[in-house]
Amino acid sequence: MTDELPDIIAEHLTVLFCGINPGMTAAATGHHFAGRNNRFWRVVHLAGFTPAEISPQDDHTILTYGCGVTSVVKRPTARADQLSSEEFVAAATDFKRKVARHAPRFVAFLGKAAYAVLSGQRDIAWGLQPTRMEGAAIWVLPNPSGRNRAFTLDHLVEAYRQLYAACMVEER
Repeated sequence: MTDELPDIIAEHLTVLFCGINPGMTAAATGHHFAGRNNRFWRVVHLAGFTPAEISPQDDHTILTYGCGVTSVVKRPTARADQLSSEEFVAAATDFKRKVARHAPRFVAFLGKAAYAVLSGQRDIAWGLQPTRMEGAAIWVLPNPSGRNRAFTLDHLVEAYRQLYAACMVEER
């Protein structure tokens, strides 16, 4: 099994999607959002970020569309609740350096957990946040994991589509 899932990142991306941490399948295969129930690739396509659904094996092609993928915490787990808040705190400095170095326009956190620890906030709304991180606008999206049953595919697509619309407005 791969120890760390490599980032898919470049300078000046439109959006850097930030997962909480890699799942076991993603870590084992070396490809982001590879779990069979993860809806990330379908959602980003249906929301407009990519013209076709990308397979996890072709995850690096998301760079073609001005998007990248990373995780806040690098340690893979079966469930995100297996991470401690100390792991998020320990990852915060490196994560913020990564954002500063690559300068994406938006950092999109997939779920509230990582952003809550990084920001020190408890009550976080979905969508655009009032603060920035290393110059990037911050957006909080529902986690596309199949374990997140609180959000249907349609709800996920609508949330991600709002970010896509904001990206398009800012490009003009």
